[in-house]
This record gives sequence, C-alpha cells and structure tokens, in this order.
Amino acid sequence: MGNPVDGTAGIQGRRVVDESILDDERLMAAQDPGGMLRATASAGAQVRESAQLAAEANLADLADEGRPRAVVIAGAGTAVLTADILRTVAGPRCPAPVMAHRSPGVPGWVGAADVVIAVSASGRSPEALAAAEAAARRGARLVAIGAPDSRLQSVAESARATFIGVPRRAPARASLWSLAVPVLLAARHLDLVKINEADLAETATRLDSDADRSRPGLESFVNPAKSLALGLAGSVPIVWGSSPLATVAARRFADTLSANARYPVVSGALGEAGRGRVGLLDGVFGGLVESARDIFADPDDDDAATRLRIVLLRDGGLNPEEANDEPVAVEERRADAVQTLAERRGVRCDVVTAEGGSALERLASLIAVPDFASIYLALAHGLDPMAVPAISEMKELSNPIRTEGIG
Repeated sequence: MGNPVDGTAGIQGRRVVDESILDDERLMAAQDPGGMLRATASAGAQVRESAQLAAEANLADLADEGRPRAVVIAGAGTAVLTADILRTVAGPRCPAPVMAHRSPGVPGWVGAADVVIAVSASGRSPEALAAAEAAARRGARLVAIGAPDSRLQSVAESARATFIGVPRRAPARASLWSLAVPVLLAARHLDLVKINEADLAETATRLDSDADRSRPGLESFVNPAKSLALGLAGSVPIVWGSSPLATVAARRFADTLSANARYPVVSGALGEAGRGRVGLLDGVFGGLVESARDIFADPDDDDAATRLRIVLLRDGGLNPEEANDEPVAVEERRADAVQTLAERRGVRCDVVTAEGGSALERLASLIAVPDFASIYLALAHGLDPMAVPAISEMKELSNPIRTEGIG
C-alpha cells in the first residue's frame, strides 16, 4: 500500500516560542532566508521611491476630465487594502465614494464617469487584470499600478491608460507602501484627497524611525516589536482600532499575523466590538480561563489554556474641529473602557498609540511596529515568514490543469 499524502509536508516550526531566537541575529537571518525583515524595514524607502515613480507617470493628465463620480480600487489582498488607506486619509469629507473591489471585473454601475484603479504588486492578479480590462471596455478612466513589464502594464498600454510601474522586490504584504502611495497620489490629482510632499516625507521618516527601533539587533526588552510579539505568543489575538484610521491598521495587523505567523486573529472597530465582540472578554478564552489561571504553571505546558490577548490601536484624531465619524472624546472613552474591562478580567492588553501630524503619518505609526511584530512572532516559532506551504498547495489544488493521478 502506498503512503498517504502527507498533509504536513513542508511545515516546519514549533508550537511554543523560543525567545532566545529573537536575541540572536544569526539565527533570525537563517530563519528568514527570503528577507521579510529587510523588506519590512524598507517601508520608508518604499514611500520615497513610489512617490518618485508616480511623479514620472505624469498623473496630471487624470485631472483633465475632472473629479470622478466614484473610484473603484480593484485587486486582492494587500493591493486592495490601499482602498481603505485612501478612504481613511481622505476622511469623511471625501467628495466621491471609494470602493474596494476584490472580485474579477468591475461593479455593474461603473461607466465613463468613474475611475478604476487596478492594483497588483506582481502585475498578474486575476482580479486586477479583469478589472482593468472591464474598465477599458466600459470607457471608465483607468489607472494601473504594478510591476513593470507585466501583463497589467500591457493591458493599461492597450487602453492608453496611466500605468505606474512599481518594482517588485518582496511579497505584496511587505510592499504595502509601494502600492499605497501611487493610489494616494492618483487620488490627489482626481481632487479626492489633500496630501502634500511634506506629508509623504514625514511619513517616510516615521517609518524609518520605527524600523530603527524595531531592528533585529535590539534586544527584546528595548524593542517594541519583539516585546509585542512575545506578548502575543500562544494567545488568541484580538486587535481593535479606536477610530476608522486605527481600524485600518488593526485589520492590517490581523492580516500580517495570519500570513506571517499563522495566528488566527479577530480584528475590527472598537465601536462594533462594543455591540457584541467585547463579550469575548467574558468567554472561555477570556475571563473564564483567567479566573482559574495558576500563576505557577509552566507556560510551556502543552495543556496550558489558550488565552486572549488584546491589542488596542488608539488614535486621538488630528484635531477636535475636524469632521470625524464620531467625536474624538467618544473614541477615547471607549478605548479607556475596554482597557478597564480587560484589566478587571485579567486579560492582558497591549496598546499602540498613533503619533504624527497628518493622517497618513499617524496611520503609518500604527502599522510599522505591528508589521515587525508579526515577523518576529513567526521567527520565534521557527517559521519562515515568507514561505507559506498552504498558499502554494492552495494554488496547486485550485489550478484547473492538474497532473493526472494526483488527488
């Protein structure tokens, strides 16, 4: 009888973290052969490079037909997260709706009055390609953002549309800023968002600073990203954002924790959590298990109960007079309340607070350290944060052309 297919083939790592790995640069480099730490540290450089590439693409032509009726940002995964970034940077006063579209094609209502921005780090995403082709057929203005000399560039050139070529040096999830900045600058020329060169420069500097204080050579007790990673080890992370801007960062952290560290995560807006999910604090992974916790128990014991760990991303807002979905004071009181609830139930809570003078810089300050933390958590578990066997298997199994006899 032949051996059964090994569903764990290619899976390496350990269930319990090894903290010593995070204080050994040589071991971390060996565990990260694809260079995810290096790619994440390039976030500031990504902002500068993509801003220059967007300037060379002559986006001014987009303004010739005026402000669009609506903007559809099409793609998958990290690429379509750029829609959330645009919405939160533009704020509630954005003069046209911005829609994230994750399926092939475009919504049925898209026409000549609209703009479609197709985003794909590789330039091969089926969702982005189908959206670009559909936009061209319907006469909508098209902007394409992706790898140079890719299929997406060919589609854009055939449609005589604007194409911004962004070199692909890492997986899309480590290239967020390379994709987001061209989207923001295209929206600026469409008169949808106010963003200037100073905002971009300050954001790049902020990302550089956070990369420096999260660098591999800094020991865990002085490195905020390593500390956050070790605090999350073995838990079920709950990541909540106190504001719409912070919620974008919360969902980004959930994505990177899932992709890099393979952790299941609950994320969302704190306002929504207060209407239901805050009850997790009372549940079997929250207050119920904490009330029975043995403080002398071995944390490496496989029978130790899994517990919640709250990560609260707080954003005090730019200024009191800005038109927000909710007053800043309401958001702050809600965040204070969640911290108090967690403390009363013995559920540990980490807080990351936004810093910066613009919405874009504040968003970057909430994303940078958590991005590093997701990678450090993977490394502490002995996982390669770049290579995900299940993703490769998923692509193989869903490929319509399969080798005979497999399956």
